[in-house]
Amino acid sequence: MAKKKTRLIQNKDGPFYVDSSCINCGSCWQINPQSFLPAGNNAYVFNQPKGSKEVYQALLALIDCPVGAIGAPKTITQNCALDIFPIPITKHPAGEVFYCGWSSRLSYGASSWLITRPEGNILIDSPRSSPELAKEIKKMGGINQMILTHRDDVADHHYWAKTFKCNRWIHIDDSDAAPASETKVTGKTELQIGRQFKLIPTPGHTPGSMVSVLGDKEQIVFSGDHLWWNPKKKVLVASKEYCWWDWNEQLKSVEKLLGLEVSWLLPGHGYAKKFEPGEWQKAVEKTLHYGESKNRRKTHCH
Repeated sequence: MAKKKTRLIQNKDGPFYVDSSCINCGSCWQINPQSFLPAGNNAYVFNQPKGSKEVYQALLALIDCPVGAIGAPKTITQNCALDIFPIPITKHPAGEVFYCGWSSRLSYGASSWLITRPEGNILIDSPRSSPELAKEIKKMGGINQMILTHRDDVADHHYWAKTFKCNRWIHIDDSDAAPASETKVTGKTELQIGRQFKLIPTPGHTPGSMVSVLGDKEQIVFSGDHLWWNPKKKVLVASKEYCWWDWNEQLKSVEKLLGLEVSWLLPGHGYAKKFEPGEWQKAVEKTLHYGESKNRRKTHCH
């Protein structure tokens, strides 16, 4: 739990605050950008929530925080329900998508997503182990498949596999991070998993990075750490700075996604983004142009 005595001085005066244990993973300012912002090595409250709706959003961030760095008076938190997650994000003919919350420190606060569908629910990456979240997911039909987008965001996958006896998918080139996974994807060819859901290997950030795609039209892309949105610059980000393996390969993997018809991008880290028709292709082309200009100087990330 956050400690008032270590409250960061950047916080705006008021009941909600971030303390010095913050690791600036991004979970709070992604889920509640109206109240939280990053600043250097931590996040802070720049705008105190007003009214029940804004307080609700701040409480989502408080529960989601993987290190318990967000605090508020007991008069506010005592009425906070721990079954608040998963929260709905969007509906698609191929399935409904929810944000799981309960981010894990083991994955540096990475986002995880639940897809509910008649043929079996899919969990994208791992939240931290949470009986409260597991209880809610059970009510929603459990988990049939679990996709691990890359080695960094496997977190508490053992807990979810044991709780729901679900089949875990990970690329073989990242499988040493989750060797007990039941299914290991090989090669670079996209793989269809049932109706309107596929995996696309996108090596670069790590050798075994993959994105998941829901739907045949107006698709929803779960990108792990391969891509995310920067709302300030209004650009799609493939980061050379946070590329842990091979920048050349990552650019090639970005290019593989040009032909998709994307309505939503839901990443592991960074902001999500809803795309209008035709906007995705322009964003990808802009990212490739920028990435290739950086690539002229140096080809590999370290």
